[in-house]
Amino acid sequence: MPSALPEGDPAPSDGTLPPQALERLGTRPFGFYVHVPFCRVRCGYCDFNTYTAEELGGGVSRASYVDHAISEVRLARAVLGDRDLPVGTVFLGGGTPTLLPAADLGRLLRAIDDDFGLAPGAEVTTEANPDSVDRRYLDELRAAGYDRISFGMQSAVPHVLATLDRTHDPERVPGAVADARAAGFEQVSLDLIYGTPGESGADWRTSVESALACAPDHVSAYSLIVEDGTALARRVRRGELPMPDEDDLADKYVVADDLLVDAGLQWYEVSNWARDDAARCRHNLAYWQGDDWWGVGPGAHSHVGGVRWWNVKHPAAYGDRLAADRSPAHARETLDPETQRVERVLLEVRIRDGLDAGALDDAGRAEVPHLVGQGLVESLPWEHDRRVVLTRRGRLLADLVVRHLLP
Repeated sequence: MPSALPEGDPAPSDGTLPPQALERLGTRPFGFYVHVPFCRVRCGYCDFNTYTAEELGGGVSRASYVDHAISEVRLARAVLGDRDLPVGTVFLGGGTPTLLPAADLGRLLRAIDDDFGLAPGAEVTTEANPDSVDRRYLDELRAAGYDRISFGMQSAVPHVLATLDRTHDPERVPGAVADARAAGFEQVSLDLIYGTPGESGADWRTSVESALACAPDHVSAYSLIVEDGTALARRVRRGELPMPDEDDLADKYVVADDLLVDAGLQWYEVSNWARDDAARCRHNLAYWQGDDWWGVGPGAHSHVGGVRWWNVKHPAAYGDRLAADRSPAHARETLDPETQRVERVLLEVRIRDGLDAGALDDAGRAEVPHLVGQGLVESLPWEHDRRVVLTRRGRLLADLVVRHLLP
């Protein structure tokens, strides 16, 4: 959840959406994202909308946060009307959601179920730091209905974690995964970051192999991005650390893909691998496929029927608005058909199932044979399966592929 909010049109104080946004509501999957903006320590690379206790100051309490979030769930029910809208996915991100009591996370999930109803087989995920949970906490979380957990491992190498300002002990990761399995979590995911300054090729291989030794169902591997305004960016600007090298990033991606595939995980999105289709993160697929979701929490973004909006950034302002029976929405935008088409190409081309060529205009379709010839797009029987699917080389050069598809 990026810390900077975009510009947009004013959002109404009651959160009302345009009638056209509700016309097709329920025809596409619907989910909830809940942003929990609390962290014990701010990581130097992080540009997300998160706060330590010191940064929050007075007037903001973790103890009241879930009550505010539940108020927004009830607002969502009022705005979206009384139509049947079962929730297929719930995803708690942050920040560190598991800094909140498991009982609070359980109350939040019950509120979503009470107001909307969880669809049969709904995927319910929370992110967690390995040192923010123990077996008792995980037992309580699983009993509350959470069935998928994503641990922020990032690296198995202490000096890499130190550069990232990550404070967990890498030796804790296998134990956290084992505790989650013992608690009955059906899916366990590990997040990795590659390209940290000072990370050698051997360091990265160690991290991937250590992750695989935990036998996860899912692995996300993201290249480090130096975001403006972060402590990491300031260190790079002062010359204390080098910028990540593009060739090094590409080499590490190939290493990760080789190791993950050899271990039985297959890519289904450029930065994500899963043991099978059931282990894919359905919530994130909803983003890439343009489905509908309501984002709860400060700075959270939502999308319903071609209308996108985002909440006020600071937890104090967020809580104040809800306490005053006002929507926390800061601003919104209505996506015209061409913008929706462009975003579909940008996102859908990243997934293994591929981009439906129907989203391309004539100029974009004319580029596909060229991309096949360059080894960037798989050669598929065009007359039978009009989809654009990236090769591994295409995944490494996805931005280039998009420039050709959107000339």
